[in-house]
This record gives sequence, C-alpha cells and structure tokens, in this order.
Amino acid sequence: MKITIDPDCGFCFGVNHAIQLADKELSDGKNLFCLGEMVHNQAQMDLLKSKGLKVVSHSDLNALSGSTVMVRAHGEPPSTFSMAKELEIEIIDATCPIVTKLQKRINESYLAGEVSNAQIVIFGKPGHAEVAGLNGNAGNAAIIVHNESELSKIDFTKPVRLFSQTTMDAEQYKAIAAQVESKMNEYGNPDLIITKSVCKQVSGRTAGLKIFASEHEIIIFVGGNNSANGAYLFSVCKQSNPNSHYICNIDDIEPHWFLNVKTVGISGATSTPGWLIEQVADYIQTLKINP
Repeated sequence: MKITIDPDCGFCFGVNHAIQLADKELSDGKNLFCLGEMVHNQAQMDLLKSKGLKVVSHSDLNALSGSTVMVRAHGEPPSTFSMAKELEIEIIDATCPIVTKLQKRINESYLAGEVSNAQIVIFGKPGHAEVAGLNGNAGNAAIIVHNESELSKIDFTKPVRLFSQTTMDAEQYKAIAAQVESKMNEYGNPDLIITKSVCKQVSGRTAGLKIFASEHEIIIFVGGNNSANGAYLFSVCKQSNPNSHYICNIDDIEPHWFLNVKTVGISGATSTPGWLIEQVADYIQTLKINP
C-alpha cells in the first residue's frame, strides 16, 4: 500500500503555541495546572500529564492560590481572570490570538449594545469552552444557536450582532447568517452586522481536504472523541470519500479495512499531534493483509 499523510493536517497555530508554552513550563520542573484539557486529543493529553501537567476545573481554583494555571487556546471569560487575580494565581494565557481578537470584538459589541439594544448572537456548540469564553465577554447574555432550528431564540425586531465560534463549519455559518438576514428583512429591520469569525485555518482546509480525500481509496482520519474541529473535518472527508474512518489511535484500526486497498490517505484535526499521525502511518504500514 502507498500511504500518504495530508500535508495540511496537524496542530493549528493556537494549539501548537499552547503546547509549546506548556512544554517549556514543564521542562523547567515547575508545577503546572491547566484549566480544562489543553487539547481535544487524549493521546496528547496523556503525554502532557506524564510530564507533570495536572488538569483542573473552575471549582478547583480556590485551592490553587499561589499556583500557576494555564488558560488553554479556547480562552476563558473575564470572570476567570478576575478570580485568578483575587486568589493570586499566576496565569499563563495561551488563548489563541484569533479567539482573543474575537472576544474583544464581542465585548465591544456588547458594550455598544447597552445603547443600541443589540442582541449578541453566537453560532456555536453549547457548552464548548470557547463559546463559554465568548459569552463571558458578552456579559453571559449572548444568544447561542447551534443550528437553524434555534433561530427562534432571536428577536428579529431588534438589532443583531452575529458571530461564530472559530471552529464551526463556515458553510453552515453562511447559511445561518442568510437565514437571520432573511428573517430581519421580513420585519423591515436592516440593523444586522455579521462578523466573519470562523478560523481560516479550519475553513481554509476544506477545499484541499476534499481533493485529498478523493485521491485515495481509503481515508483514515485521526482525531479526539470530543473535537468539534475533528468532527467537522471528518464530515468533509466522508462527503468526498465514503470509505473514510474516524479513529482516535491505532487501537481503533480494523485490518480488514485495507483489503485490496492500494492507496491510503491519513489526515487529522487541528488538535491532532503530528507524532500521532506518524504513529498511525507506521502502524498501517506493518499490517499484514491477507485477501
């Protein structure tokens, strides 16, 4: 079999930056706590934990006074930073710069909305860490919509400021925006501002991934169980190549998938480490397939 790794897969800038910051802190022998899983990939998290990283929740912060806590790439609401300051917790802020910029824009719109009565609407996954941080910058008053059926939460007679979680499907966001605009037009309300906030490193992979998936007989997509980005990118693969399989690690691989297969493509989420992609490729190469 010829095995090809997607040249565009692997950590995005934000995740890579966060991992580098954590590795540096851990290499100095310091204790490091992370507020939530740094990356939605269990293999990478297991590696970091083996180096001494400890994952904590917001409820643990009271017991961590004087400690060092990392804010992951997903970001956090302002209340987290305020609480850390009160507890004299040193924060290592690894929030992705794209998320930071989006948080700022949402906060500016929220503050301006005190005068204009505008609604902050965020297209995103309820309960997702990034969405919690974005909502926090809107005074936790944002309207979160996950699909078109939830647009009824919006009052279309009032101004709307529409944003998206950075890792959402760009085409779905475009469709949501069109629906919101159509509804507001029905009420004769033109006061809508749409912010293009889907990360280009996510949306920009779509076209290339479609081509990559179609060029191989089978696609092995490596991602975490709870990776929103992984789920989206895998759906892109599946549309172009129905013979696509989502795995978390080599234990999920079924040898019979490769019967009579000559070309294998391997890709992964922006939260999937390169070393894991390589491990999967090496493992597939060692398989003994008997027709």
